[in-house]
Amino acid sequence: MIDLFAGCGGMSAGFVGAGYRSQLAVEWNLPAAATYAANFGEAHCVWGDIAGVTRAQIPEVDVVIGGPPCQGFSNLGSKDVDDPRNKLWKEYLRVVDAARPKVFVIENVQRFRSSAEFQLLLAEADKGSIRDYELTPGLLLAADYGVAQRRPRTIVIGSRVGKIPLPAPTHSKTPTPGLAPWATVRDRIWGLPERPDTTDMPATSTSFFDQKAPGIFKGTDLHFGRQPRPLSLARYDSVPPGGGRFDVPAYLLPRCWRDKPTGTTDVMGRMRWDAPSLTIRTEFFKPEKGRYLHPQWDEEGYRRVNRVITHYEAALLQDFPTNYLWCGSKIEIAKQIGNAVPVGLASAIARHLLPFIS
Repeated sequence: MIDLFAGCGGMSAGFVGAGYRSQLAVEWNLPAAATYAANFGEAHCVWGDIAGVTRAQIPEVDVVIGGPPCQGFSNLGSKDVDDPRNKLWKEYLRVVDAARPKVFVIENVQRFRSSAEFQLLLAEADKGSIRDYELTPGLLLAADYGVAQRRPRTIVIGSRVGKIPLPAPTHSKTPTPGLAPWATVRDRIWGLPERPDTTDMPATSTSFFDQKAPGIFKGTDLHFGRQPRPLSLARYDSVPPGGGRFDVPAYLLPRCWRDKPTGTTDVMGRMRWDAPSLTIRTEFFKPEKGRYLHPQWDEEGYRRVNRVITHYEAALLQDFPTNYLWCGSKIEIAKQIGNAVPVGLASAIARHLLPFIS
């Protein structure tokens, strides 16, 4: 396989775990590329602009995977293939054309199907460089594939070996014959220290691509806490599982929340032990950005864990293995975690494709 816009390797982790071999990975962000290289090797990983990858560097493979950045959500625009916003999409299609995979997989945000880039993809499948491929687009919910996270993602499967359907769910929110129950936050982070004993990562550095980066960090090195103000702790303390800013007493609210009586229900939210988390985004360490408070809370107030989830807990909710390795600063690693494809979702797609490409 080839992994484009590989990030820290979430999609590769799912495919490699299902038996695929990576022949080329491309990632422009150095910390993310270093994390990828720490887990899968540096030799086949290109750190740099995908436009700099020559045709001679592109091997023929069975599968190309990746999620090119998408910017055309607000307006479908002119659908001009020469629009500069489409540059990265044209590069993705250039690699597909050179690698001649049996199948390619595109992963992107939920709104992708209303974007200019999706229209470009349809046009290229109609009469362009991928006209030999049949497309199957759809919306998959990560929780339906064993991930302890309600993360919706658009998936497009392109195939030149016959139309391939999207993978059927393996898990269900409600009891369903033949399907396992949704994985929960408890399944992923139960038993970890509720009060991390440090607020820092180890002071180490490593070298990849002849560049220096912080790391390599083990997963447990990412289980560090923060130092919230007393006001923040008081706000956290008032939020029960599944709750959010509307559970915070008015006298503790910032003015921006007091003056906005509707919307943004998930901010300052607390997770539930026995349900999947909501989407883990790149700023999960900020409770004002979503439902990221630790799920432990009780009515009596004896056992309340008033903190946001740690980087390690976020990585586990993204289905990264416990032994995954990381490079970068705290903020850089948070971006890697939040931007990644949940490993379990990638694995489900990878296993689904095997009978069609074998």
